[in-house]
Amino acid sequence: MNIFRLSGDLAHVLAIIILLLKIWKTRSCAGISGRSQLLFAMVFTARYLDLFTTFISVYNSAMKIMFIVASYGTLYLIYIKFKVTYDRSHDTFRVEYLLVPTALLALAINHGFTPIEIFWAFSIYLEAVAILPQLFMISKTGEAESITSHYLFALGSYRGLYIINWIYRYYTETHYDLIAIIAGVVQTVLYCDFFYLYITKVLKGKRLALPA
Repeated sequence: MNIFRLSGDLAHVLAIIILLLKIWKTRSCAGISGRSQLLFAMVFTARYLDLFTTFISVYNSAMKIMFIVASYGTLYLIYIKFKVTYDRSHDTFRVEYLLVPTALLALAINHGFTPIEIFWAFSIYLEAVAILPQLFMISKTGEAESITSHYLFALGSYRGLYIINWIYRYYTETHYDLIAIIAGVVQTVLYCDFFYLYITKVLKGKRLALPA
């Protein structure tokens, strides 16, 4: 654990809190991609299959449980509790275009050909692109609410901080994981346009609009 990883974890938790508060307080999931949230639920489920077999620390286990519970709680709010507010007509990204390649990549490139390692690799690859349905939805609707933009910024910041964490660990522990690093870089690149628009528009009080 170091300050960069801790900050990344806190940014990730903040993103989830922002999203859940947005849905609960407005009683609406308008502007939120259920498909992205479904992919994130798959990410956490696949990554934390070792929850009850491998203990690292109380902090580690608590974070795993929190991410799993929060992801399925978000799906409940979107698809059941407030399903009448869910904008299905704009949430149309073909997720199979993400699931199939990432699954095949996990089978081909992993740290060990065992179920746990394959699912872990799959979760890393899938997380790198899981935000695409949300960005696609914003490009179709033409804009995003400020609160949704704050959620995306916090989520992107989490991954950016993790890249700094990997650099720090490489120089202090000579530790690195190419699978996680490459996937993390890809994920961060996907946020680049959003970061620029967030800084130049949202922070000035304007609604964010991604190019179609």
